[in-house]
Amino acid sequence: MPQNIRTLNVNKTAGTVVDVPCTECKRSTKHKVLASADLDGEDWYGENSVQYDIHHQIVQCQGCETTSFRIISTNSEDYDFVDDHLECVESVTLYPSRNEGRTPVKDIHLLPPTVQRIYEETIKAMNNDQPVLAGIGIRALVETICKDKQATGHNLYEKIDALITVGVLTADGATILHKIRTLGNDAAHEVKPHKSDQLMLAIDVCEHLLQGVYLIPHYAKQTFK
Repeated sequence: MPQNIRTLNVNKTAGTVVDVPCTECKRSTKHKVLASADLDGEDWYGENSVQYDIHHQIVQCQGCETTSFRIISTNSEDYDFVDDHLECVESVTLYPSRNEGRTPVKDIHLLPPTVQRIYEETIKAMNNDQPVLAGIGIRALVETICKDKQATGHNLYEKIDALITVGVLTADGATILHKIRTLGNDAAHEVKPHKSDQLMLAIDVCEHLLQGVYLIPHYAKQTFK
């Protein structure tokens, strides 16, 4: 039986620049890998084996210079379809978590009760590091907004497109929401946890939608009476 193989390299990925959500800049920025411990190996199970790579990295934001810790891993058994072809799925974990301490948008009491409730529950799922529930919540939030705005359609795909017709959403905005819809479907039907940066971007888009659909019109009405 073949033996398991493991190789550790120090600073193999040091000096590389990667896109990472920054806790201080509140957005994805360029981060430089200051130091790394890079492990690759192959574990055998009978006649089959699994190849893997795990990179432990200290990264620094090239804007605000904040440092944090990043773990990125892949293995030969974890693939996903991207544009009709298979790609290896990267698992990324950041410390401190980019989801911890996320606060809801200001004046959420102005949102319809059903929209407010699902939005708050989704934020709690993200803050408690529950990516599957957060993904389901994001999809449910989009669907609740569609229902509140009386978007017609037999499914969520058609309802999102209907938001364009009623003037709530632009065509570009609908394209983004369709990506979020797919993310939520994967969480709900495949029990698939999405990466932290994907969930953060998705909830950012949803919050922009809440601002544009509910909050900004309310502020405008109060300001320009």
